[in-house]
Amino acid sequence: MFTRKEVRGGKSWSFGGTPQMTSSLPNVNLSLRDLSACLSTTIESIVVAFNMPAYHSIFLEDRDVPVIGNFPILPLRTRTRGPAYTLPPLPNTDDLDVSPESESYDCVDEILSLFRANVLFRNFEINGPADRMLIYGTLFISECLGKVKPTMNSRDAEKALTNAALDNFAIPGDVSFPLNQAFEAPGDRQDAETLRQFIAQVRQEIAIRLHGRLYPGGVGPSKFWLSFTKRKFMGKSL
Repeated sequence: MFTRKEVRGGKSWSFGGTPQMTSSLPNVNLSLRDLSACLSTTIESIVVAFNMPAYHSIFLEDRDVPVIGNFPILPLRTRTRGPAYTLPPLPNTDDLDVSPESESYDCVDEILSLFRANVLFRNFEINGPADRMLIYGTLFISECLGKVKPTMNSRDAEKALTNAALDNFAIPGDVSFPLNQAFEAPGDRQDAETLRQFIAQVRQEIAIRLHGRLYPGGVGPSKFWLSFTKRKFMGKSL
């Protein structure tokens, strides 16, 4: 018996049941990479077959979040200096186990938890500013995965992810920003600089926490993450 809860648009959906084997499986020797690729393909087939909707941000419910243009400046659990309100650190809890009900749960936790489901979608309806944060973070994870090679050790991957986070990047309103049709430009230079600093905080937090998922216990990289390297959320890239 198993039960799993997922948060979709602020609502909890529970799935439970007792799996039953109806036929024996052939004795096939598959590598982890093959299994991961099969899993990715199977998930995509299920999503298409059942026309499942993409996951939206639970932070859409937070109406008092400041925005620059239409990009939200959400609180972060981070040690990186910047304009984001700093959430308290996790109380003896691993990043992988933080609950959406925790006061320390932030948009980076959400982006990472929803990435492998949402990255399969080419269309995504934006329901508010928090969804734009979800879009940007998902695209940045895809960029990060492209920097990590299957043969990389943990230290080399950490350097690659850090460099990706610190690289020059476009913000809404810049000519090279790929989503200007859905993201508004900042109103002035000061707002633009604040937005750039906030996005830099988000990028660095994503890089740090993604590394922990790619190399759990220092071993990796995880094939179950790298199998999504070539996926393009909304057909876009940063």
